Amino acid sequence: MNDFRSIGRVRWGWFIAVAVALVLLPLVHETHTPSILLIWALFALSLGLMWGYAGILSFGHSAYFGLGAYTYAISAVNIGESTLPMLLAIIVPALVAAVIGAMMFYGRISDVYMGVITLVVSLILNKFMNATAGDQYVIGNARLGGFNGIPGFQTLNVPGMPEVSLYGVPTYFVCVVALLGSYLVSRWILARSFGRVLVGIRENESRCELLGYDVPAYKTAIFTIGAAMAGLAGCLFANWAEIVTPSVFALGAAAEVIIWVIVGGVGTLIGPILGAIALGIVKLGLGEQTTINNSLVFGLILIVVVLAIPRGVVPSLARWFDRGGSRRGVRRGRGKAAMVADAKEPAA
Repeated sequence: MNDFRSIGRVRWGWFIAVAVALVLLPLVHETHTPSILLIWALFALSLGLMWGYAGILSFGHSAYFGLGAYTYAISAVNIGESTLPMLLAIIVPALVAAVIGAMMFYGRISDVYMGVITLVVSLILNKFMNATAGDQYVIGNARLGGFNGIPGFQTLNVPGMPEVSLYGVPTYFVCVVALLGSYLVSRWILARSFGRVLVGIRENESRCELLGYDVPAYKTAIFTIGAAMAGLAGCLFANWAEIVTPSVFALGAAAEVIIWVIVGGVGTLIGPILGAIALGIVKLGLGEQTTINNSLVFGLILIVVVLAIPRGVVPSLARWFDRGGSRRGVRRGRGKAAMVADAKEPAA
């Protein structure tokens, strides 16, 4: 019952404090690295929303991240302005996910086969985009470029004013707004009856169907919403990197986002965000050396977390603080009871 009461609640004090800290960060630190960390956090949030609250694990969630990046790059080359490409980067992955999700969920595909299908979609896109190096692979004015990718497209600009670029600090603020806005939208979704049904599906799908809910429709809807958020993250990544390559569909990208969510904590929204930021910092730090393989480090982190704190870091810390508060409350209650008892005893 506690889960149903709290899943849509926003802790506004913490939210405002974090928002203020992010706004003031450019005054004391460069914004290039924080921008990519916020983009990864948004990507992890998109998976954490549907996995943690609807029980849908997509092993190929990077497909929608990559589709968002490629859709933006291709449309930006052809349009020469960023407003419509940014919208398309959200819409196209959402439509693809809606079609794939409807086929899987209305087809009653089991969780195992669903994981395989989602992963295969990402691998197919990776393989296809790597094979588009010829001159015949052109969409409008945009050459797909094969493994070299698509460089040199129009980055974020003021709507209707392509000559006014939002590169650097403005791009960072766009990432801040995208992450905080997506977090609030996720909380709003979970606070509605739609979110409560999702949790019910996660806990007992058959019972929800017996209660008359169209479970495949709910699962397709949240699958589509998660893909749209991943597409937005991919769009921002394309603007941050200023190039899009098939690596956005790679198996490593698909595995990393799952690790971020598991380490941060499945069943929370803040957990995937913090997991992505923390492991993103580790990833960037490891990128500066060649002694240790990144995949080995992430694999070890995953094993340690699963064995030591299977619930994830954030849920485990929250549970620890709740237990500490409960024990302090019990001790205070016992102390007050003792004082009352002493006051009632007659003087000797």
